[in-house]
Amino acid sequence: MLTAFAVLLSVTAVLAYLNERFFHFPTTVGVALSGALAGILLVGIDALALPMVGHYARLMLKTLNFTDFVLNGILSLLLFGGALSLDAAQMLKQRVTILTLAVFSTLISTVLVGFGAYLVFGALGLAVPMIGALLFGALISPTDPVAVLDLLKRARVPPRIETLIAGESLFNDGVGVVIFLVLSGLAGGGSVNVDHAASADLLGALGLFAREAMGGVALGGVLGLTGLYLTRTIENAAVEVLLTLALVIGGYVLALGLGFSGPLAMVVLGLIISAHKEKIFTENTREQVINFWETIEQVLNILLFAFIGLNVLLNPGRVPQFVAGGILIAVALAARYLSVALPFWLIRGRAAYGAYTVRLLTWGGLRGGIAISLVLGLPPSSYRSALITATYLIVLFTIAVQGLTIMPLVQKVVASSPEE
Repeated sequence: MLTAFAVLLSVTAVLAYLNERFFHFPTTVGVALSGALAGILLVGIDALALPMVGHYARLMLKTLNFTDFVLNGILSLLLFGGALSLDAAQMLKQRVTILTLAVFSTLISTVLVGFGAYLVFGALGLAVPMIGALLFGALISPTDPVAVLDLLKRARVPPRIETLIAGESLFNDGVGVVIFLVLSGLAGGGSVNVDHAASADLLGALGLFAREAMGGVALGGVLGLTGLYLTRTIENAAVEVLLTLALVIGGYVLALGLGFSGPLAMVVLGLIISAHKEKIFTENTREQVINFWETIEQVLNILLFAFIGLNVLLNPGRVPQFVAGGILIAVALAARYLSVALPFWLIRGRAAYGAYTVRLLTWGGLRGGIAISLVLGLPPSSYRSALITATYLIVLFTIAVQGLTIMPLVQKVVASSPEE
């Protein structure tokens, strides 16, 4: 395990250096694409000349286990770091819009993508049942906060819109994981590496949803209040950094053990600390705490996206699966637009957002490590490979195409709407 992680860390550092030295893409985008290219080259080398090279690379990735690496590893740190960097007061002002989009947009998109995927897979002769298609809809619908937050820091969108996009992404991640677990329970089997699952009936599924979501938010609140008290009563930067780290890692493990949503707990914890950081930290301590979490977030971002790119080695796929994935890119985009536009239409007049906001939310809705970690955590089945291929293509499309073209769009819409 340690050897595999050391190799991944070294490869990631090389990819990040090459991107910064020669290509100058946004770091996460450049590293993910470089990793995918490296994976494709290894597949070619494996097939043509040196099969042991590809075998060793696959063994390394399987040893690390992407699902555990993300869901039970770095996700808690990334979500807390992302929430800590946001303007909690601005997010509180937009709470109705953010929560409406996080919950209803994710639900609508899950249904739209699920039914669309069922039709696409069926038309291409891929036997994916409806529950499998809905699982795909649940894992691909949430926008990845890791990808989105990195993008927003570079795009320089207006603060109000940045808070909206980032806030929705942070919360719909937790909601999406809960929906995925509910559907997994209805399917009658475990999926990702969690210690709880829904009973195979609707009442049990709704109970799990309530327990996961509400329990996660409540636990995040308790952890946040605990963090406020502890950090307010001391003035030692190293100890206060350690306290935040313990609250995040220990709190995430506690959430999983209690059957609560760890992602939602971490977001709430981060927002509470962010809202009071001017009061609980001295100026020097605050700078050290924020710098620590920014560094952790950036390093883990790069590591995660390199892992995403290299995972092409674990995804052989077949031609019909690639065709289905290509079509589902368009389906996912259309579903994202409709799932944002419909609830947004109900709240837009009240919140007075610009006319371009739906387009920005749609094109800025990147997918990343969470979608891949969920799909790789699915149990063996006749359709698992089809879902993995489609997920991987959508993730790479959002990172490469949407991630590289969002900035010109932001500049255009901001220039045309200076009031935002």
